[in-house]
Amino acid sequence: MSHKDIKTRIKAFIGKHFQYELKPDEDIFSLGFVNSLFAMQLVTFVESEFDITVEDEDLELDNFRTVNAIDSLVQKKLSG
Repeated sequence: MSHKDIKTRIKAFIGKHFQYELKPDEDIFSLGFVNSLFAMQLVTFVESEFDITVEDEDLELDNFRTVNAIDSLVQKKLSG
């Protein structure tokens, strides 16, 4: 799966919740889009959409701050 495919899916998921054209390097936390419930929904989405397991050590804000960061996490999990 390409970076572009992963980023498109992530942006589509976030876009369903927030009417905003998110750039791949924009911090969704600093933009105020994320509360604790949405953070858990995002983790659940990533696990189910990409068939990976997000481990406790992966649950760092930096892994979920931007579309690019989430893409990097997914790529790492898919290749590892």
